Amino acid sequence: MTDPIATIARAAVNRLTAPHSAAVAAEVEAALHTRATTSRPVQYIDPVSLGTLIVSIAGLAWTVYRDLRKTTPAPSPEMVARHVRVRLGRDSRPPGPELDAADRDQVIEIVIEETVRAAEDGGNAPDGN
Repeated sequence: MTDPIATIARAAVNRLTAPHSAAVAAEVEAALHTRATTSRPVQYIDPVSLGTLIVSIAGLAWTVYRDLRKTTPAPSPEMVARHVRVRLGRDSRPPGPELDAADRDQVIEIVIEETVRAAEDGGNAPDGN
């Protein structure tokens, strides 16, 4: 089974339009590699780039989606986004680079859409990794 967080992060970075999209894609791959080599999962990798922000939000969104599946058979993207934003708002310093609110919202929305899409794919069961 593929790693749903990696699938979500890669799909999100492919949808984001940035002047340095190749660099951001490389940052996502580096963040995924770092995430895979840690012995204990952490909620947020020490974020220093847009790539790590995407991977961090993908991990959080997948966790939120799986948690919501316990009480709601098919959580809507809006419901997942609301819970992700609440969880991100609990941190005194949100993960990722300094982004304006519109750019951060765009990243969150795209990651949420990709999370729901990955969950709906037959190969990535919501109760999986």
